[in-house]
Amino acid sequence: MQTIKNIKRIYLIPAAIVVTLAALQLFNRPIASKPVTGHMDEAPEAVLAILQRSCYNCHSNEQKLSWFDQLAPASWAVKKDVDRAREVMNFSEWDKLSAGERIGKMYAILNMMQAGRMPLREYLLLHPGAKVTAQDIDIIKKYTLSLSGNEAPHSTPPAAAGALPKTFPVSPNGVKYTDAFKQWTVISMSTLFDHSIRVIYGNDIAVKAVREERFFPWPDGAIVVKAVWKQEEQPNGEIRPGEFVNAQFMEKNAEKYKDTEGWGFAKFSGQRLTPTGKDALFAQQSCIGCHRQLSASTGYLFDVPMKVNPKSLTEKILAQ
Repeated sequence: MQTIKNIKRIYLIPAAIVVTLAALQLFNRPIASKPVTGHMDEAPEAVLAILQRSCYNCHSNEQKLSWFDQLAPASWAVKKDVDRAREVMNFSEWDKLSAGERIGKMYAILNMMQAGRMPLREYLLLHPGAKVTAQDIDIIKKYTLSLSGNEAPHSTPPAAAGALPKTFPVSPNGVKYTDAFKQWTVISMSTLFDHSIRVIYGNDIAVKAVREERFFPWPDGAIVVKAVWKQEEQPNGEIRPGEFVNAQFMEKNAEKYKDTEGWGFAKFSGQRLTPTGKDALFAQQSCIGCHRQLSASTGYLFDVPMKVNPKSLTEKILAQ
């Protein structure tokens, strides 16, 4: 009798699993079907091949999902990832972006690939073919850098090269440009593969948060500005800031920007300080997609200076 009961249990467990999975399919919601309005026709075939292999399954309207991606409960996570990815970048709607926005997207892609943050590690576990190699990154890098000469929307005609706007601009999502950051404290510096110089400034609230390592979360009112210049080599070999490229603002307001981890993002480019983005949604989503890949322990910021003793920060995070 005991043997018969054991045999029944052996068959009962897989049967229960099958029934449960079948029941879950009743709550399966397919990914919304959207039209393809435009491709990256200007990109070389080698670049397109990499992006289609490693990015399109999430960042486009042209998903080629495996059977296990379409079964609940895995499909729920897939749908959530695709919906968010499309908001950040959609290769099937490339025609909706200006030339300057396309360049910005390519720099974001390169940054994420070089940092090993895209494709997502959990995605690669089941889709190893999407992995990008060092050679792939080099191809993307060369193409991205080749676009810098086409950044006309953010450049200033010679006649207006010395003229600043009479009134400071406001980003579509409400973040205001201010030149007061020039008097703020420098909290970090960095450079990038495009041979730029980047100086990160913080207002008093941001500086206090850095000193106290209050990044989880950052306090409301904190503003961080990354000012970017092209490198200019002097005759003696010294490197100094050359042409101004842009000023990137991050303004903390947990209530106003609750959909983007409490941060309002904005970028003001060229001498005219042209705001990036056609609407508030683009201004936000084009930035948070990269910043969300960072650790919450730094408040989703790059280049945050940390104290020598990381244990104290870990204790603060666990205590909250």
